[in-house]
Amino acid sequence: MRYHRYGDSDVLEYEESPRPVPGAGEVLVQVAATSFNPVDAMMRAGHLSEVFPIALPHVPGLDLAGTIAEVGAGVEGQRPGDPVVAFLPMTADGAAAEYVLAPAEVLAAAPTTVDAAEAAALPVAGLTAWQALFDVAELRAGQSILVNGAGGAVGGYAVQLAKQAGAVVTATASARSAKRLRDYGIDRIVDHLDYTATPVTVAGKPFDVVINLVGTTPEETAALVDLVADGGVLASATTPAPEHPGRGVRTPRIFVRSDAGQLAELVRRVDAGELRIDVADRRPLADLAAVHADADAGRLPGKTILVA
Repeated sequence: MRYHRYGDSDVLEYEESPRPVPGAGEVLVQVAATSFNPVDAMMRAGHLSEVFPIALPHVPGLDLAGTIAEVGAGVEGQRPGDPVVAFLPMTADGAAAEYVLAPAEVLAAAPTTVDAAEAAALPVAGLTAWQALFDVAELRAGQSILVNGAGGAVGGYAVQLAKQAGAVVTATASARSAKRLRDYGIDRIVDHLDYTATPVTVAGKPFDVVINLVGTTPEETAALVDLVADGGVLASATTPAPEHPGRGVRTPRIFVRSDAGQLAELVRRVDAGELRIDVADRRPLADLAAVHADADAGRLPGKTILVA
C-alpha cells in the first residue's frame, strides 16, 4: 500500500512493486503485520511534510513485526528466519507491504509469547510511553502521575510502565477503557477533566508528573499546569504547554524516536508477563485505506493492526 500524493485516505493504493534488495547495514524483513498510528494519517495528509520530508510514492507503516528474509553486507547477529520487531525510520518506506527494508540497528527480537501480528502493536506506542515516562518526565518510584488520555495504546502502556516503576497512577479515560486500566492495577480513574474549572483539580491534589496524550487547545493545555506540583513536570504529546519557571514546572514536548535497546526491554517485559499488548482490531493490509478513513472519522475502536 502506498500513496503518490498527499490527501485523504483515498490516496492510498494497493500496488505491485519490486522486492527490495538490502544494502550494506540493511535487513529485508517479510512483514507479518504493521499497525495504524495517528502520525500515519498526519503524514499521509501532508501535515508533517516539512518536519518529515518523504519521497513519493511512499509506503506508510512505522510499526513492523515480521521475519528476516535477507541481510545486507556487514550485518552481524541477525539471520534469515529471525522474528523481529521495529519502529522504522520516519521518512523511509514503511511496513504496509509484503517486504520492507530496515536498518539493522533498529531491529529487536520479537516477543515469543504473542503471535507475530500482535507484536506490531508494541514498537511505536510502547516506545512513546517509555520515553515520555523515563526520558522526558524522569518518573521515579513513589511519585504521583496523571496520564491524561489513558484509553489509547500509548496511555495503556504508560499506565502499566508507571505502575511497574512504583508510581501512584491516576488516569483519565472513558468507561469503555476503565476495566482494562483496572486490570493494569491503576490507582484511580477519572472520566474526564473539566478544563473550565479554576483551578483544574483531580481529588484536590497536585501531581509530580502529568503526561498529556489528549488533543487539547492551548488554553486547555495551559490549564493542566494547575494539576502539577511545584517542581513537577507536564509533558505533552500534543499541544505544547507554556513554561512556568517561577514554580519550577518543566513543560517538555514528547517526541518519540526509534531505540532498539528500549524496545528490547519492552519485549522482555511482554515475555515475562509484565506488559500486556492490547489489540482492539485486526484487519487485512488491503483494508489500510478504510482504516485511515475510520481514523479520520474517529471510528477506530482502539489499536488496530494490519496483517500482511
